[in-house]
Amino acid sequence: MFEGKEWLMRLSAVPGGSGDESRVAAALMEAAGPYVDEMTLDAIGNAILTRRGSGSRRPRVMLAAHMDEISLLVRAIEPRGFLRVSQAGGFDPRALLGQEVLVHGRETLRGIIGSKPPHLSSAEDRKKSIPLDDLFIDIGMPEEQVRKLVAVGDRITIDKPVMALLEERLAGKAMDDRASLTAMLICLDELTRLRAKADVFAVGTVQEEIGCKGAQTAAFGLMPDLAVAIDVCHGETPGISDDRVQKIGGGPVITFGPFIHPQLFARLRDIAKDNRMDVQIEVAPGHTSTDADPIGTLQAGIPTALISIPLRYMHTAVETLDYADVRNAGILLAQFIASLDAEFVEGLSCF
Repeated sequence: MFEGKEWLMRLSAVPGGSGDESRVAAALMEAAGPYVDEMTLDAIGNAILTRRGSGSRRPRVMLAAHMDEISLLVRAIEPRGFLRVSQAGGFDPRALLGQEVLVHGRETLRGIIGSKPPHLSSAEDRKKSIPLDDLFIDIGMPEEQVRKLVAVGDRITIDKPVMALLEERLAGKAMDDRASLTAMLICLDELTRLRAKADVFAVGTVQEEIGCKGAQTAAFGLMPDLAVAIDVCHGETPGISDDRVQKIGGGPVITFGPFIHPQLFARLRDIAKDNRMDVQIEVAPGHTSTDADPIGTLQAGIPTALISIPLRYMHTAVETLDYADVRNAGILLAQFIASLDAEFVEGLSCF
């Protein structure tokens, strides 16, 4: 039996900023090994996990969950060895101050993110958020040693173990989108007990946080009949109105909107109802800002759906979710895939 929660905690801990996802890919492929027929890496690092279906007319289904996490890059090494940084992804600098980090140089170094203390800041400065340019990383080494081990362009990731909260709640870094990788693995495990006709290409994509680059190239290479992207969405948070967020622990979220194929949305909703699964509906009036966007509009178009996992405190070191939503997202995906046949795929239409 696949130990999903343990793998989620393990995947969360693996460093993997955009363009540097190889360690995540290795862990993902290790976890998926017993459940797939083939594993490959494409030219830009997407991990493609293939599980063959049964029969002669097999739909081609792509699942996409991104491997990269938001990260920092060394922009400059200052006198006395302090590092100035740029970001690759959407960090809020307010959430960075005081964080522990890993600097991935010639060897992996531990460091902290610091700034001027309030005692030495002006009264005016104390009223403002600290911009990224005023933050620095201190790895506690003399400048000469820092310059031997660190170079401009080296990546930096948050160093934060997963914290187990009450019941099935977990908090940690990179739950966006290691939670969806875990849901994808749960789906592959579930498919070993279901009779599915479809060939499944479960893809750990690269560079989603900087523009969904990996999903586009993977979909172009695979040209599936249909696709489902898996990502996170905003979970209920104090101070944010309920119509903008989803309930944590309320079940996986199925997105509806112009970028989403209506028949795939309906099939996912009906599969959840038939299996008495709690799901939530999210409306995306335009683009979804996930891997679903480039996949759906590739070449002549690929019918695409989106399943999300509610997540609180997105793009921080304490992203919080309910593991039950992760597990149920994987089960929903597997039941959806098991329901597919060639006739359904050939009948897909937006009208």
